[in-house]
Order: sequence, then structure tokens, then C-alpha cells
Amino acid sequence: MKSKLEAMFLELKDTSEMMVDLAYSSLLYDNVEIAEEVLSLYDRMEELSERIQDEIVQVSRSMPDEVARAVVTTRLMDSILEIADAARSIADVVVRGLAEHPVLALSIRDSDTTMCLAKVGTESILAGKTLGEHSLATNTGMFVLAVRREDDYIFGPGWDTRLEAGDILIARGPEDAVSYFKDIVDGTRTEF
Repeated sequence: MKSKLEAMFLELKDTSEMMVDLAYSSLLYDNVEIAEEVLSLYDRMEELSERIQDEIVQVSRSMPDEVARAVVTTRLMDSILEIADAARSIADVVVRGLAEHPVLALSIRDSDTTMCLAKVGTESILAGKTLGEHSLATNTGMFVLAVRREDDYIFGPGWDTRLEAGDILIARGPEDAVSYFKDIVDGTRTEF
């Protein structure tokens, strides 16, 4: 299959992995904001799967010898979508306010990490800078798992990932670092 299809498939896989991580975190920490991000990612997955199906049809028409691979690709895509649907179901429990359970409360008490979302403000010292320029993880204790830029996601951003005002950072780290992290990201704090 062609590289366009491979790139879309990689995005589908990365998105489903992020959804699972976020869904479990939203459940563990009873975090509606993160659960809503999972639901948003699910909508994105549905759109992406439709684009993949269209691309598979085009490849199959132009290269009939690729039909067998197209069938396997479609089955794999369906499996990935089932995983995404399970993550959506977990997040839905949180959004509906049904996540408060004693067993989950015990898990949370024993956990020393949490997840959060933070929006890069126009006055933030991070706007226009890479993650590495400010050693964000080192200075805040929060590790950025993904960056949402409008409707696009950067999964597993590296030190060279440049942040822009308006980016949403999805991060994991200690509960006591969240407030500081959000203040740095939104521009409330202007130095470490």
C-alpha cells in the first residue's frame, strides 16, 4: 500500500493508544476534561477511518493485486476501532458522573501521578519555543504526552517540538505539580 495510507494507519494506531491512556486516567482521577478529550479523539478516529476506507478502495481499484492486503488492512482497522470504542465507553462513564467507586478511590490514593490538559497562552514563556528549550518536564515535573494543535495531534512530542499559543498540552506527572505546570503553560507564571 502507499505511504499516505500507511501514515493514516499510524495516526489511527497512535490515536487509539492515546485514547486508552487518557480513558484510564480519566477514570482513575475522575477527570471529566480528559474524558471529553477521549470523546473528541473518538470522533476524529471515525473520520480518519472513513478516509482510510476511501484510500483502500482507491488503491484496490488502481492496483488489483493489492486487494488481499486491503482486506487485511480493513480487518486491522476494525480491531483498532474496537479498542477506541472501548476507550470511549470508559470515558463516557466519567462524563456521566458514574466513576466514583470505592475501589477506584483506593487506586487513586496509591497513585502518585495524574494527567491534565493545559492551553499555551499568548503570554506564555513556552509560546514559540520547543519543549527542550525550557526543559519543561525537568522544570515542572510534568511530561507532555501529546500536543493538540487545532484538530491535529502530535503524539509523543520530542524536545524539538515547537509550541504555539493555543496548543493544548496533554501531560502526566505528580498531582502536586499540576497547578504549577498549568500556570507556566497558560502564562500566569513567567519564569520557572
